[in-house]
Amino acid sequence: MATSKDWTVDGDLVRALAALLEETGLTEIEYAVGERRIRVVRSGPAAPTTTASPQAPAAAPPPGTAVEAPGTVKSPMVGTAYLAPQPDAAPFVKPGDSVREGQILLIIEAMKVMNQIPATRAGKVARILVSDGAPVEYGQPLVVLE
Repeated sequence: MATSKDWTVDGDLVRALAALLEETGLTEIEYAVGERRIRVVRSGPAAPTTTASPQAPAAAPPPGTAVEAPGTVKSPMVGTAYLAPQPDAAPFVKPGDSVREGQILLIIEAMKVMNQIPATRAGKVARILVSDGAPVEYGQPLVVLE
């Protein structure tokens, strides 16, 4: 008797397992029902991946950013970047804007806390290297100031 295997993955279950990894500090978790198994493994500080359904990689900086500009503002933490204070609000800054030292460039949500990321120096916003709602890693370039 031939059996057909249903390889569809319950995305909500994968997200719940990934959240459980984050919450508990575990590095991997496996969930099984019958012959169906989903294994979620944390490959970095807070970047869960699954063997059942590979997630898209985090947004990579545009080509040509391998050589870091002197005015690059880096992420001081792992979290989610937001370019505006509220979902429907205007962004903190846009490319071409002049900023003063200490001016808020974006926020990073980490463990349900909104952390303001200030300009490290006065200058002009040359590029914003992350998109709104994108996950960011510690030390990842966020904004380039000229």
